[in-house]
Amino acid sequence: MNQIVLIALRRPYTFVVLAILIVLFGTMSVSKSPTDVFPNIKIPVICVVWSYGGLLPADVSGRITFYFERALTSTVEGIKHIVSHSYYGSSIINIFLQDGVNLPGAEAEVAAIAQTVVKALPPDISPPMIMRLEASSVPVAMLQVTSDTMTPAELYNLSVMQIRPLLVTIPGAILPAPYGGNPVMLLVSLDQQKLLARQLTATDIHKAFGHQNIVLPAGDQKIKTTDWMVQTNATPMQVEDFNNIPIKREGNAFIYMRDVADVRLAGPPQTNAVLVDGKQAVLIVVMKSGEASTLDVVDGVKKAIPRIEKIVPPGVKIKILNDASIFVKDAITDVVQEMATAAALTGLIVLLLLGSWRATVIVATSIPLAILTSIIGLHVIGESMNLMTLGGLALAVGILVDDATVMIENIDTHLAMGKPLETAIIDAANQIVIPTLVATLCIAIVWFPLFQLSGVSGYLFMPMAEAIIFAMLASFILSRTLVPTMAKYILEEHEAPHEQEPGEPSEGRSEAERIQSPPGFFARFQQGFERGFDRFRDRYNSLLEQVVAQRGAFVGVCLAIAMASLVLYYFNGREFFPETKAGSMQMHMRAPIGTRIEVSGRVASLVSNDIAQMLPGQVEGIVSNCGLPVGPHNLAFIPTPTIGTQDCDLTIDLKSEKSPVWEYRRILRKGLKERYPGTEFTFQPADLTAKILNFGSPSPIDVQINGMEMNENYEFTRKLAGRLRQIPGASDVTIQQTMRTPTLFVKGNRTFGLGINLSEKDIATNLLLTTSGSKQVDQQYWLDHKTGMTYQVNLYSPSRSSRA
Repeated sequence: MNQIVLIALRRPYTFVVLAILIVLFGTMSVSKSPTDVFPNIKIPVICVVWSYGGLLPADVSGRITFYFERALTSTVEGIKHIVSHSYYGSSIINIFLQDGVNLPGAEAEVAAIAQTVVKALPPDISPPMIMRLEASSVPVAMLQVTSDTMTPAELYNLSVMQIRPLLVTIPGAILPAPYGGNPVMLLVSLDQQKLLARQLTATDIHKAFGHQNIVLPAGDQKIKTTDWMVQTNATPMQVEDFNNIPIKREGNAFIYMRDVADVRLAGPPQTNAVLVDGKQAVLIVVMKSGEASTLDVVDGVKKAIPRIEKIVPPGVKIKILNDASIFVKDAITDVVQEMATAAALTGLIVLLLLGSWRATVIVATSIPLAILTSIIGLHVIGESMNLMTLGGLALAVGILVDDATVMIENIDTHLAMGKPLETAIIDAANQIVIPTLVATLCIAIVWFPLFQLSGVSGYLFMPMAEAIIFAMLASFILSRTLVPTMAKYILEEHEAPHEQEPGEPSEGRSEAERIQSPPGFFARFQQGFERGFDRFRDRYNSLLEQVVAQRGAFVGVCLAIAMASLVLYYFNGREFFPETKAGSMQMHMRAPIGTRIEVSGRVASLVSNDIAQMLPGQVEGIVSNCGLPVGPHNLAFIPTPTIGTQDCDLTIDLKSEKSPVWEYRRILRKGLKERYPGTEFTFQPADLTAKILNFGSPSPIDVQINGMEMNENYEFTRKLAGRLRQIPGASDVTIQQTMRTPTLFVKGNRTFGLGINLSEKDIATNLLLTTSGSKQVDQQYWLDHKTGMTYQVNLYSPSRSSRA
């Protein structure tokens, strides 16, 4: 260990170059490392999304979710637990795996069993979407797309076909399906009165449509010297051609599609609506992958907006909402400022107490080099620049100066003995090598228990421990290499003792006599500090003697104070992570069960106006997202309490980034409850910190009731929720599932149906085509040769209100 000091003194340029390399590679690591709020939380989760439009949640649970869960447990290894949600027409199954499980292999097993069980599930169901979920994959930006001239369906189609492809190319960006509007389809809108007049049913139209709209290749035909490609009109070339499709022949007359239906490109009845200032809009949510940098993803979105504005039609407005990079930048800037402040204060203390700016320069140089070395180590092992790693470095700043300070102080002591500079450096290093090594290892080993943490805690605190350990080891090595090198050249002329006169004892001279030039301000301050510290030490020794003489009473008093302080445990709040001030709030509104989406949207608009009144001058804007999204995988990426058309998620943007959101929530809970009886209002995580730590859960406490009898479970849950509301401090206690959704039960008479040549299948098929459409049971598509876009065909019977 001492040999390295000799190498440093004999080959000083080696370690000067090492310091330069640390600066260069440290700067590169800072620029290339992802920047985020927290480290990447790599909890292995596989999400499986099944979609079967029109199926009730209870049937989805029993026919899809439960069956697939049983298949998973028999084939997929390493399952920790499974959490499933069954919605109207979709199933979200989250498979949590054990730590250390081969995630790609588990994904392959899940995909294999999903393909196997498809035949056992409801007919015509599509294979599921299989995705990875990460706690760090959270929304970082939202794009609001509005227009005064385009319909919601046209806005949705614009977002999917033109805007989304440009955003998906951003490295690290994940884009779920847009919110709001509805997808453009080839809609065959049936008129029930005209069907009855011509003795036709929805099934008849569906069969005729399938026979007259066929996608088949026609091949090619060689005629003389030319090879002709052959094309037929087996599928109509224009939308207008569908209206001329013959459906039925009555004598010499024909019934055409236009006689009983209307075929056009339009959006089906909405299940999801986004409202901004009372007007419908489309919301594009941009998420980041776990390994990506929030700043890079948001910066890519901002750079893409000018290009998007050039390709969209005139009158379309693009606005960015919920810019998470602002929160990240502010958080990182605050930590860096604290780190710089700590380093400056540490350098000032060293300067005042050592009394030499040259010694202070040596000590201060080791601080940024140790920090940069730690950042290099973090970059090598794949950690990002985040609050935990930077916070660890900020905590370590005060400790990093210990090795260099002890080395410089000991060198000064040996110089005071009259030794030559190089000899003083070597002797000082040899004298303290063991104590400083032990001290460094003791500080580092304190953080080793953090490596035993599991779950979210482990992913959060292990990078902080790694940052501190890397910095401490780097500080020790620098104190044995770079510090001696700098001391040799910086302290050589200014800190070496003057030549002794013959016969003059070095031990008997004062500090001032050993310095060639008159002491400066810092030297005088240091000398005064030494004298004051000696007086303090003498008084402390006297006090210590008195305490030792009365050690029994002193120990008893200290023990009593310590025991009494334990009472504070029951009064202090306990949180996993402190709540931060933020510039937005996320609120969920649930209108009475069964409320139509049009009514929910109007109620959400009224609620938005009342929120602005209750928080005067504090609200920048409110976006209401009502109903279930078009893409069911959105519920996996961004879980919300929404289960139907009566639910709305309200994103409340505040004018100040430092708003006391907890106070605003208290005001809104009280005010909205008084103004909207029968409507539930709850609050979800809005800032990145809470979203990541909750891992998609709408609340920090989630109570699940398991049992075989669903109705009995629900009744018990209602009683339990009433008890939980009585707990002091409990708020937003709500039941996620609703078992009382208004439902029409159509009871077919099989005997009577058989008497008129109608089976239950005919009745159910006609009912499905009339109410929900054919998009699920018979997936047909039509290619628009003019634009090159493919549209799904949906044959259904619109209700009178929606047609109006």
